Amino acid sequence: MSLKLLHEPESDDPILSVVNLIDLFMVIIAALLITVAQNPLLNPFSNRDVTVVIDAGKPTMEMLVKEGEKLERYKASGKMGSGDGVRAGVAYRLKDGSMIYVPEAAQQQAR
Repeated sequence: MSLKLLHEPESDDPILSVVNLIDLFMVIIAALLITVAQNPLLNPFSNRDVTVVIDAGKPTMEMLVKEGEKLERYKASGKMGSGDGVRAGVAYRLKDGSMIYVPEAAQQQAR
């Protein structure tokens, strides 16, 4: 008959290592939930519309657009755009780097 004495270490108990693993997984799950909640693109509960541009200006450019619950991915083909259309206005770059767009109708009225 074996009696467990009070001064014996509890490190021999195998259930303690399982409890430590469960604690570790709980911390990992909490970190992942916080990451998803802070990312507007991944958060399924966010009502905000989000647009993400990946590799802007390169031939491998992609756009992810989230509107409500709908998520769309657009990939660049690397070709220049073409089509039928009319001139809509003029864009000017200021010294500070900002852009100003002047619609065509406003230009004709100013002349």
